[in-house]
Amino acid sequence: MKYLITGGAGFIGSNLVDRLIKEGHEVVIVDDLSTGKKEYLNPQAKFYEMDICDKGLKDVFGQENPDYVLHLAAQMDVRVSMNDPVLDNKVNLLGSLNVFNNCFNGKVKKIIFFSTGGAIYGSVTEPAAEETLPDPDSPYAVNKYAAEKYLKIFAGMHNIDYVILRPANVYGPRQYKGGEGAVIATFTYNALNDMDSKVFGDGTQTRDYIYVDDVVEGVLAALDSSQKGVYNIGYGKKVSVLDLLKIIGEVSGKEMQYKHEPARPGEVQDSVLDISKIKKDLNWEPKYSLEEGLKKTFDWLESIK
Repeated sequence: MKYLITGGAGFIGSNLVDRLIKEGHEVVIVDDLSTGKKEYLNPQAKFYEMDICDKGLKDVFGQENPDYVLHLAAQMDVRVSMNDPVLDNKVNLLGSLNVFNNCFNGKVKKIIFFSTGGAIYGSVTEPAAEETLPDPDSPYAVNKYAAEKYLKIFAGMHNIDYVILRPANVYGPRQYKGGEGAVIATFTYNALNDMDSKVFGDGTQTRDYIYVDDVVEGVLAALDSSQKGVYNIGYGKKVSVLDLLKIIGEVSGKEMQYKHEPARPGEVQDSVLDISKIKKDLNWEPKYSLEEGLKKTFDWLESIK
């Protein structure tokens, strides 16, 4: 089978590319390298350096004729979306529409779209299920949600299977410092280099953290299943920023130093996902605890020092 992956040079995308190639599949990557890295590109994949908004994407689809499309490319920083909502709309909505429209003109059997679970529901104190009414607090979340709705409408019109994944805060090897959900990348880097960290707000805000290998397994489960629709993918447990710092300190053996900064606009106070639907429908559940995932993340950081 042939897979086309947008954002395949990025954190999650490159891990997914490696897994698909390991299983013997043919993989095509579309990435403009704005946040992805050349060193993350698997040499066995065919690579097109291209923005997902580019009209030339039509030629890539026409030449490659992928069986499956995994759309991960995005403007993924909430802060950027607050400062430049037009850019966020261009990439996360219009760029997604460009990808989807090209899927409908070929032999694509299924589309996997990475939305957001950490932002789309707004602030929730109890685990948010897929039926929870979205309450976006940022242009980033608004555009991701709009892209979901477009995909549902047009996939139905063209009779193409799709799965929308709403991930929690994903972390692990190859995640760069900064960007949406990258607090673990920043804190672990700082711990390894004996640097102070910044805590925005009072540190009581919570997130649901999921290790990248578990997310890759979730994608494979979605690809193999006949199910379609929206699925949360997370660990299902909320952890505060201050507790996260403590756990990172315990795993790394470092004393975590930090200072408080003002809270940032557009970021939710509390986020945690209900993952019962994906467990039931796709027979998937996370394997790595936060401590286990952090240990593997530190091992990777040590290997690239």
